[in-house]
Amino acid sequence: MVRPPYARRRRQHIKRDRSVGIVLYRDAPEGRKYLVLCKRRSTDFAKGHVEAGESDEQAAVRETLEETGITDVTLHSGYLGETAYTLRKGAQITRKTVAFFLGRTTQEAVTLSHEHQSFAWLSPDGAVRRLSFENQRNLIREAERRLAQE
Repeated sequence: MVRPPYARRRRQHIKRDRSVGIVLYRDAPEGRKYLVLCKRRSTDFAKGHVEAGESDEQAAVRETLEETGITDVTLHSGYLGETAYTLRKGAQITRKTVAFFLGRTTQEAVTLSHEHQSFAWLSPDGAVRRLSFENQRNLIREAERRLAQE
């Protein structure tokens, strides 16, 4: 059966993109605090692309340094989890996947890059309330579950 011309759809090419990041926490006197970075309309964690010759872990630490100025990062072993979402810019559709590690720091001071407007060190509950998307909130929940087992 031939579809009428008005019913034909252009097949869109979906670009795939992958980044890595760190769900970063520090132990404060009042309890564990997670670093949340704020952009104009959303909140997130430090993340970015893996450059040639880098491991995922190296890229995640580098991106955290570039976006926050934090130099003291100790990664827990293995991936914490992954987020996936779709971006649309004009006709271009991008399916983005971000693999996250769990990281600890003793450094409280943050120097933001141009990518973010503000930041906050938040309790687990505060981070869950502030984060923009459920898949991000699930990373905090998974981090808390793992840290409780240590």
